[in-house]
Amino acid sequence: MEVVTKSPALRLPNGAPPSRSTLRWVEQCLGQGASVKMVRPLAGGVAHVNHAVLAESRSGSAHRLVLRRWLPAHLTAPAAPADPAPNVASSPNVASTTDLAAGPDLASTTDLASASGSASRMPASRVPAIGGPTLSVSPGFSAGMMASGRGGAEFSPEREIAALALLAGCELPTPSLVAADPGGAYADAPALLITRLIGHPPRPAPEDLPEYLIQLAAALLSVHALNGASTMPPYNPYNRLGVRLPPKHALRPEVWESAFDVAARPAPEAPSRFIHRDYHPDNTLWSYGRLTGVVDWSDASYGPVAVDIAQMRLSLVLRYGQAAADRFLAAFDQVSGGYRHDPFWDIRAVLDLLPEDSHRVLDEAQIPLFEEHLATQLAELGAPTP
Repeated sequence: MEVVTKSPALRLPNGAPPSRSTLRWVEQCLGQGASVKMVRPLAGGVAHVNHAVLAESRSGSAHRLVLRRWLPAHLTAPAAPADPAPNVASSPNVASTTDLAAGPDLASTTDLASASGSASRMPASRVPAIGGPTLSVSPGFSAGMMASGRGGAEFSPEREIAALALLAGCELPTPSLVAADPGGAYADAPALLITRLIGHPPRPAPEDLPEYLIQLAAALLSVHALNGASTMPPYNPYNRLGVRLPPKHALRPEVWESAFDVAARPAPEAPSRFIHRDYHPDNTLWSYGRLTGVVDWSDASYGPVAVDIAQMRLSLVLRYGQAAADRFLAAFDQVSGGYRHDPFWDIRAVLDLLPEDSHRVLDEAQIPLFEEHLATQLAELGAPTP
């Protein structure tokens, strides 16, 4: 069987578990006589449905994998799953998704667990779909998830395939591509089958935070140094500034207006590199205090390294405060041998969460954090902050 397909296919009904045909495809990709033993839904994933898969080859070798399937482009959050498909529980050789408990070192590729408890852990079955209640965006939700224009060619299986191919030469642990069905010819949707890395989402104790930030900074060095970066799609902001409206719950609309003025300027000149584009704590995995991998490369791009720095800084502000974001920047400056950051990119990272719509709004409780972060960066640039 081909391990990469290109045929067109309908996209996945939102929230659906893997079908029988999808699990057969997984088994066939692993060779004759392979069988799927366990399937478990993974927390997180707004643009994907992710499942942990444990399969066994004919020789008895275990394969710990992640099955990533693409949601329809017009949907931004998983809906409640339909009645469980019989493929998982009907076969005597496949454990029910509800019976599988993850070990401490087996984690989702996009788990939304927050080290501080401030991030919302919303199981896929509870995240509202279009037409449902409003989705309040929390630290676990990145700009890429929030962006209304994300989808299509800019967010495709082919993009992640290309990224994983380049990352095969990276020192940083990243998933390896096992098989791909970007057309959904064998699976029930466009899908990737990748290796599952050891580790869990970050949850450092306060005294461990400095070391945690150093490791987050150092991890980017080998990513940004990858050869072949120019083959990736170029970086583009999610928010093209066509609509300049502050968030619904804005307390200081004048700060947002000043931020829009800055973001409308030409971007600072900077060399382009391979970038993650959605680098934040919940896309990293850890074990015993050590970074064990970086996941979710669907947005990988060819662009300024400042994009990765700013995205991580924003996430750190929401989770640990401005001081942690500044400490991360200092750590990157140290490990990179010298880095000058332009606050323009921090402002851009915040505005990429806009515009809101009736189903996606910024968390009201975090508005003061967003506004303080913006005001700090505007002051760094000497921009007016009424």
